[in-house]
Amino acid sequence: MRVTFLGTGTSIGVPMIGCHCEVCTSLDPRDRRLRTSAIVEEGDTRILIDCGPDFRQQMLNIDVDRSFDAILITHEHSDHVDGIDDLRPASFFGEVDIYADEFCAKHLIQRMPYCFLPKEQRYAGVPALNMHVAEPHETFTVGNMTITPFRVMHGKLPILGFRINDLVYITDMSQLPESEVEYAKDAKLLVENALRPQKTHPTHQTLEEALAMAEKLNAKQTYLIHMCHEMGLHAVVDQTLPPSVHYAYDGLSIDFQ
Repeated sequence: MRVTFLGTGTSIGVPMIGCHCEVCTSLDPRDRRLRTSAIVEEGDTRILIDCGPDFRQQMLNIDVDRSFDAILITHEHSDHVDGIDDLRPASFFGEVDIYADEFCAKHLIQRMPYCFLPKEQRYAGVPALNMHVAEPHETFTVGNMTITPFRVMHGKLPILGFRINDLVYITDMSQLPESEVEYAKDAKLLVENALRPQKTHPTHQTLEEALAMAEKLNAKQTYLIHMCHEMGLHAVVDQTLPPSVHYAYDGLSIDFQ
């Protein structure tokens, strides 16, 4: 299985507009973070997780010769869905299935109805997208990937995490309910959010909370995403993390079995 990080930044990205800190002015490309998204591949199956406002820019760096077999949406916030209109070129390769929970699916259909028209109502140029409701704990398959959605809390908003074979992908989490731990533990690769060190946030994990979660879930390897500029320079801080934990960065690909 391969995971490619298209973006690893927060909703405002890094560098942040108007900021002149050492991270925002860094020349290290690992410190430049587009909005969080990833591609997961296993054999000839390709899945996109979230489709934010940087999607077009992110995909210009990818050799695109086919569409996605599925797109998994964690929640409806703009930094995770505002690139859906840019799926139009992907639709040229064929229809694309999108999976979201019921609340998110209804929100997206209301917000951009032209993207989810029935086949007989589509007109030239609109995305060819098919919406599917993904219920927590109800496993489904896409190609040779087995996907189980589960609940995480983004402040007071319930959103989705996904277990995809031996990958667990979580973003924008502040808490993992105890009832969901079994769906996320013992992964070969855990991808989870870590907004910033120490200073708590009402809707996101801190670095310290993310490290504790990685230990609790007994992940073999953990990569951190959805990081703001307060996380520090990649070249410096990544060296201080436990051996099994790493900062992810835009463009990084990881192969694991």
